[in-house]
Amino acid sequence: MKKRIIVGISGASGVIYGVRCLQLLKQTDYETHLVISRSGQLNLGIETSCTLGEVLSMADFVHDDMDLAAPISSGSFLTEGMIVAPCTIKSLSGIANSYSDNLLVRAADVVLKEKRKLCLVVRETPLHKGHLRLLSLAADMGAHILPPVPSFYHRPKTIQDIIDQTIGKIFDFFGIEHNLFERWSGHGRESFE
Repeated sequence: MKKRIIVGISGASGVIYGVRCLQLLKQTDYETHLVISRSGQLNLGIETSCTLGEVLSMADFVHDDMDLAAPISSGSFLTEGMIVAPCTIKSLSGIANSYSDNLLVRAADVVLKEKRKLCLVVRETPLHKGHLRLLSLAADMGAHILPPVPSFYHRPKTIQDIIDQTIGKIFDFFGIEHNLFERWSGHGRESFE
């Protein structure tokens, strides 16, 4: 049986992270299950040149965000876990409070209850105490909080380099092999003298 992974795209800025995940997962042996919120669909047109049809075609299976009877809404449907990229504060709130009023949140809730991997690419800044409380609640339940904060030791030259470094961190969490960025290998003291 193929490994399955769920990709959720919510309506925060940064839908390119979810799109890029799908593009790169298509090159692996993972079976992808996509759920994209209405706001996520809207942001595709605002932030990218991708059409909804193009993005949907990147996934092996697409599930309507209002279909709470979809396979990914059940723990008996085996997956490696779920990536929510980007993750809105509203989706984070639903996940942290187990308020499953749509499929994206329900699928994340199932992943947590089954002790599978959940990676939340929370794209909001600055964060107030309420946001931080929600992040802490989600982390306490087992979610991996991975905001798209770029590093620069690999000397990115393009926006794509910055995006791919974040996707590489997501893939590291799931144990998916990649060469999306140059890894830190240390730096000799002599360069600082």
